[in-house]
Amino acid sequence: MSAHQVLDHVDQYLQLGREYECSDLHLPTAFPPAWRRFGTLAPIWNDHPPLTPTDTERLARSFLGDPEWDRLQKKGDIDFAYSNVHGRYRASVVKQRLGYDMAFRIINTQIRSIEDIGLPLEHILPLTRYQNGLVLVTGSVGSGKSTTLAALVDFINRDREDHILTLEDPIEYVFESKGCHVNQREVHTHTESFGKALRGALREDPDVIMVGEMRDLETIQLALTAAETGHLVLGTLHTGNAPRTLDRVLDVFPTDQRDQIRVMVSESLRGILSQQLVPRANGTGRVLALEFLVNTPAVAHCIREGKTFMLPGIMQTGKNVGMITMDESLRRLYVEGIISRDEVLYRADDKTQMTDFLKS
Repeated sequence: MSAHQVLDHVDQYLQLGREYECSDLHLPTAFPPAWRRFGTLAPIWNDHPPLTPTDTERLARSFLGDPEWDRLQKKGDIDFAYSNVHGRYRASVVKQRLGYDMAFRIINTQIRSIEDIGLPLEHILPLTRYQNGLVLVTGSVGSGKSTTLAALVDFINRDREDHILTLEDPIEYVFESKGCHVNQREVHTHTESFGKALRGALREDPDVIMVGEMRDLETIQLALTAAETGHLVLGTLHTGNAPRTLDRVLDVFPTDQRDQIRVMVSESLRGILSQQLVPRANGTGRVLALEFLVNTPAVAHCIREGKTFMLPGIMQTGKNVGMITMDESLRRLYVEGIISRDEVLYRADDKTQMTDFLKS
């Protein structure tokens, strides 16, 4: 195949992406077809000319059904789960100044276990066995939050005999009911919004609720209420570490409610997993760097008093329950020779302290 030939169907590009273990695939107007491998975005072929508006419109039409195409014309952007014979994808198509842009997150349909991902099973396990409370998985886009959530849900599905309800945008991993009865609902397909789905969820008698994204006041408020009223809630936020996650949760509430919410969070929070996927020094993929906060009495006291800045100190003394800060996790990976000095410094929260550590 000549590198200059634009393929007929989106599926052909997606198949290439799967073969070469990419996490994302991009088909943008005025840029060559590109993929993200091991965290780096690069053109698939170096000598491929940029895609023209006609190319991208043809490719968009090749995989969009009439309802999606109509929604795209009306709204200007769509985000949905797409599947073909090779697997599932999170697809996003947007109209921009030059034409259409398509981006696909390639979903690994094989659900990975807690051990496969590299999470500390003995410390994560207690979080999955609570009857109520809130467990948050946080990190930037592409840091593996969905994979971690899927591993937790899959473990609960095999370990307990309960009703699990997932609210996702879009559904990524498909769960077969094992010990638990699992219901999966997709925002925009089965329900209007996370808030609406969560309201409905509380009437469906679930034991465990997974909320794909807690992005606004209504969703966060409902998730906290659900966690307080006897449901185990697993949710994600786009925050970098545990203190920032707690600040983000509290900041969405009006100031006059903050004290009451701090008390609620201090009582219902079970733990926070914050993660990053860091390129390995030898160039063979990425490794998980994990910050882990467990809600101990000392942590709860900090949350109640609004002193989240004291959490890193408490986490350093909570190693017996598995607590670890992001910087400590990065240091360990560096000492073991898994990640480079540049990556450690670039990703560290406390750059001054990390610079001193690297000098010693």
